[in-house]
Order: sequence, then structure tokens, then C-alpha cells
Amino acid sequence: MLLFNKRPPAQTGSLFRLAWPLLLSNCTVPLLGLVDTAVLGHLPDGRYLAAVALGAVIFSFLYWGFGFLRMGTTGLVAQTWGQEDRKALGRVIFQALTLALLLGLALQLLRPFIPGLLSLLDSSPDARLLASDYVAIRLWSAPAVLMQYVVLGLAIGLGRTGVVLWLLILGNGINILLDLWFVMGLGLTSNGVAFASLIAETSAAAVGLIWLVVTCKALQIPLQRPVPDPASLKKLIQVNSDLFIRTLALLLALAFFTRQGAAQGNEVLAANAVLMQLVMLSSYLLDGFAQAVEGRFGTAFARSHREAREVYKAGLFLSVMTATAITLAAWLGGPWLIQQLTDLEDIRQLATTYLPWLWLILPVSLWCYLYDGVFIGATWTAAMRNSLLIALVGYLLAWWLLQDYDNHGLWAAFLVFNALRGLTLGWVFRKRFSLTVTKQ
Repeated sequence: MLLFNKRPPAQTGSLFRLAWPLLLSNCTVPLLGLVDTAVLGHLPDGRYLAAVALGAVIFSFLYWGFGFLRMGTTGLVAQTWGQEDRKALGRVIFQALTLALLLGLALQLLRPFIPGLLSLLDSSPDARLLASDYVAIRLWSAPAVLMQYVVLGLAIGLGRTGVVLWLLILGNGINILLDLWFVMGLGLTSNGVAFASLIAETSAAAVGLIWLVVTCKALQIPLQRPVPDPASLKKLIQVNSDLFIRTLALLLALAFFTRQGAAQGNEVLAANAVLMQLVMLSSYLLDGFAQAVEGRFGTAFARSHREAREVYKAGLFLSVMTATAITLAAWLGGPWLIQQLTDLEDIRQLATTYLPWLWLILPVSLWCYLYDGVFIGATWTAAMRNSLLIALVGYLLAWWLLQDYDNHGLWAAFLVFNALRGLTLGWVFRKRFSLTVTKQ
């Protein structure tokens, strides 16, 4: 049976117009890391590059872990905007900004524990000492970063996805220029990179908050402190806590994959890292459509479930087309891409050996991203949390059963993990959405 008629779904064009700035934004995410690496990689001492790499691991966990602020805000804003309840929308924005500010300030309490956290990573004492200074400097921007997550969530929820792209260009542009000035001009090494990130993140957040205030004024969304609403606050906390647990479970799954690869030797670890770069690149592309679905589906869901179904069909069409193209590229050009990522022949051969797993994982993963967008828009976050936990248990069980097959078993377990995510979310979607459409 064909998934679509002879022509694309009606919402495809409008959804793509929302998605392309997000696609471009996601594809440029690795750019700043490449610049940091290039700037520090030309210094005579490699410990500065190692220090920034260690510090980046800490911030990846911290900031990715608090990514629920962006996702939760998108879903709540999209639904409230769809209901045309401006007072409730102002309350959502104010509460989300307050929560982000409080969490950013609370992260400052981690300062005494920075050396201990870095000691968990296998590195030299010199690199850990430099990394400790790097983390301590960048941590000051945590409130700004988390508040910007709310700004991005608001922009996606309102369908203003171009704002996401411009804020990213602004922040990364400032960061790159200051990297070059502080490191190459002033000789500040890894601390220079940290100060560049601090200033860039704070500047981008400030511009984002100005945009938020101006936009809310133009749309007549009241931002003054709202009358306490326990029900609204409870929903905000529930949505964000569900997404936080879900994100932690996802981080645990990825960390387990890395750890089991490392247990098989540095060559396997490196080969898996090369292939995972290709997986992450595909995730950036598919996630652009998922983020567009978040805002459009949430708004449509609040108005008409039949309209929401059309958004889902459009998101499915675009995701299938993109996943097919990516899988075809990995099939035809995978060996060439591996050669561009590493010059080490042993690593190239190992990565090529395990490349066929990507041909299976990429098309399976499209369902994870698509349903993530749908469920965030509908604020079905408890189901997202439960789906990830079920998939994590299945992943660990599959690895235990397949561990005798070494790295092939690990990749097979990772395929099971992604398949379970899509299957469980798909089952919930069919059950809930068929009921809501029937009742309407």
C-alpha cells in the first residue's frame, strides 16, 4: 500500500518553509566545534585542545540534559497559540523563563564539583586543570543559555523558525571572531575559547530576549507577572520533568554505546565514532523536520485534529524522502565519507565493515524523530518518557543477548533501541489520535 497519493500532502510546502531554517541551523551545529579545534589545534601544546574537548563533554551533558526547556516551551506555546489564549501564552512564557533562570543559577552550585566531574574522564592532570578553568568560565553563561532555550522554543512554537537561524548565526559568528582574536591575537589559549563562548552565548541570549519582548508586544501577549495558576505551573513542571527523564535515558543509551565500543579496543571505538558522526549528521537533518512538526502540529492539534493529521502526513512525507536520500547516500558514498573522516587505514576498514548497519538504522530512525515532533507538539511527554525507558531496557537486553557477536551485536542492539522507540510511539499515536479524531 502506498503511504501517499500521487501528490504530496497539502501541508508539505508550508511545513518545508518552516523546516528549512531549522535544517540549516542544525547542520551548522558542528561548525563551532570545528573552529575551536582548528584554532587550538595550531597551538604548539596539545593540552589546550584536550582541555576544551574535556570541558565540551561536561557542557554537552549539561545543556543537552536541559534541552527539555526548548522542547517543552515549543509544545506548550504551540497549543496555547492555537487556542488564541494570549493571557495563558504570556503565563507559559513567563513561567518558562523563570524556570530557566532559576536552573541556570542553580548550575552555579556545581563549581566546587568541577574537578571531581572532570576526574571521571580519562585524561592527564594538566589537561584536567585547564579544563576546570574552561568550565568555570563558561558556566557563568548557563542562565543565558537556558533562557535562550525558551526563546527558541517560543520562536518554533509561533512558527518564526527564521529567528532560530539568525540567533545561531549571531552567536556562532561572535564566537568565531572572538576565538580568533582571543587565541590567535591575545594568546589566551583554552581560556580564550571559554571567554569567547561566554560572551557569544550571553550576547545571543540578550538579542533573543529583546526579540521575545518586542514580539510579545506586537502580538499583544502580556508578559507581566501572572496571577498564580497552580494547574498551569503543574503542567509546565510535568512536561519538563518528563522530557528531562527522557533526555537522561537517551544520554545513558549513547554513553553505553560508547563505553561498550571502548571495551573492544581503541580501533573499534574510533570506527564507531566515525560512523556515529554520520548518524548524528542524519539526525540533524531529520530533526529539522521534527522541530517544524512540533510547532505546526501543536497549533493544529489545539484547533482541529483533522488539520493536525494533515501536518503529520506532511511531516511523514518529508521525513521519508529525506531518510531515503540519506540512506542512499550512505549506501553509495559511505566508504568515501569514511575516507574523508579518517586517514587511518585500520579505522577505515573497521568502519566500512560496520557501515551496513547504518543502512538499516537511518530509515528506522526517521520514525523516532517524526513522532518526537508530534508528541512534543501534543505535549504527550509522559508517553515519550515511557517509550524511551522501554526502548532502553530492550536495548540493554538485546546487547546482553548479542554480546558474543562483539561490535556487530552492539550495533544490532542499537538498531533494536531505535526500532523500539518508533514502534512504541507509533502504537501510542495510533491509539490516541484515532480516538481524538473520532471524538471530534
